[in-house]
Amino acid sequence: MIFVCVGSRKSQFNRLVKKIDELVSKGAIKEEVIAQIGVSDYIPQNITYHRFLSKKEFDYYQDKADVIISHAGTGALIGALKKGKKVIAVPRLQKFGEHIDDHQIQIASVLEKQGYLKCVIDIDTLEETINNLVNGSAAKKYNRESKVIDIIEEFLKNN
Repeated sequence: MIFVCVGSRKSQFNRLVKKIDELVSKGAIKEEVIAQIGVSDYIPQNITYHRFLSKKEFDYYQDKADVIISHAGTGALIGALKKGKKVIAVPRLQKFGEHIDDHQIQIASVLEKQGYLKCVIDIDTLEETINNLVNGSAAKKYNRESKVIDIIEEFLKNN
């Protein structure tokens, strides 16, 4: 099963939802696809979708999935990687009105360079990336400790 998640931003991610729907329609994706589409305007015709999911539902679909295709939000990516899943990150892009800037490219690119996931910026390469990942093995599992609390505590101590 492939789980697609676009996050809960107030902006659409039609580009990803539409591409996944097209790939299923033409038979390029044969696996079952479940998608969380948020506020996207495009309504898929060929996949099961939910606008939003509870944490419990989200975790269920992440656990069940063989491949996770996600926007490049840190929480969604790290959660999938910690579960040892095959992950494709598709960054939201400012030029398509999907985000306020292109920081998701930086996040996904760093994780790709470190060997954790595959990053797709050009949506037309998604089909090939899915095929390569479905037939391959997962990248290395992400098991690094979060340093967020340490960073905040250090900042507060020094300011």
